[in-house]
Amino acid sequence: MRWSWKLGELAGIDLRVHATFLLLPAWVGLRQILAGHGSDGVVSEVGFVLALFVCVVLHELGHALAARRYGIGTRDITLLPIGGVARLDSIPTRPSQEIVVALAGPAVNVVLAAAGFVWLSLAGPEAWLQRLVIANISLVLFNLIPAFPMDGGRVLRALLAMRMDRVRATGIAARIAQGFAAVAGVVGLFGNPTLLVLAVFVWMQAESEAGQVRLAAAEAVLARPMRVVTVRALAADATLGDGVRLVLTGPEQEFPVMQRGEVKGFVRRRELLAALARYGYGHPVLAVMQ
Repeated sequence: MRWSWKLGELAGIDLRVHATFLLLPAWVGLRQILAGHGSDGVVSEVGFVLALFVCVVLHELGHALAARRYGIGTRDITLLPIGGVARLDSIPTRPSQEIVVALAGPAVNVVLAAAGFVWLSLAGPEAWLQRLVIANISLVLFNLIPAFPMDGGRVLRALLAMRMDRVRATGIAARIAQGFAAVAGVVGLFGNPTLLVLAVFVWMQAESEAGQVRLAAAEAVLARPMRVVTVRALAADATLGDGVRLVLTGPEQEFPVMQRGEVKGFVRRRELLAALARYGYGHPVLAVMQ
C-alpha cells in the first residue's frame, strides 16, 4: 500500500503503518491539550489509543492465521486511522472456510476482552483496562454487523452462498450493507459526522465487493478452455457417396451444402442414408438438399 512503512513482521506477515495513521495519536493528544489536561492525560489517552490498535492488529492477525490454515497467504497488515486491514491473497471460495476466516478476527477480541475481565476480577478496578475491555467488546459487536466490509457481512455472504451461487449471494449481502449505510447516513445527517463518514465508506465498500466478485466470475468463465467446433460441408457438385463418407466419420446430424462460398442449403443425415438406399452413390446431393 502506498504511503505506508514497514514496522516489522508478525508471524511472518509484514506489519505496516500508513502515513495517515500518525494523524490519529496527534489529534488525540491535541484534544487532550485543548481540554486543559496535563502531560499525564495526554500520555494516558495516546497510550490507550495505541493499545487499542494493538488489539486491532491482533484482530487482523486472527484473520490472517485462519486464512493461512486454508493455504491463503497474507500480503501485509496495514494500520489506518479507521482500523487495520489484512490484505489476503484471495478470499476463500468455500462458504465454510470464509465463515471461519471472518469470525477469527472477532474471536480474538472476545479472548482479549475475557482476559481483561479476568484481570480486573483479580486485580480490582482499573479505568484504563476497563475501557480497553469495553473497546474490545465494541469491536466484536461492530464487526458482526451484517454489512460489508465488516466481518458480519462476509459471514452473511457465506451463509447465503450455501444456498445459491456466490455472485448472487454477494449481491444480496451488498444490498443489505447499502441499506444499513443508507439508514446510518440519514442518522448521521442529524449531527453525527462520524456516522455519516462510516455510511459512505460502507456503501462504497459494498459496491466494490459486489463488483470484484462479478469480475472474478466473468474472468473464470473467460478462462475456461474454448471448444472449437469444426463444421464439415458438402460441395454443390458432391454425390450421395461423398455425403455418406461424412456420415460415417462424424457425429453431425446435418451438413451445409456450399457453392462459391455461400450456403445453398442443408442435407440431413437421415435423408442422406434414405436417398442412398433409393438412388445409389452417384446421385447428386443437390437433389435431396433442403
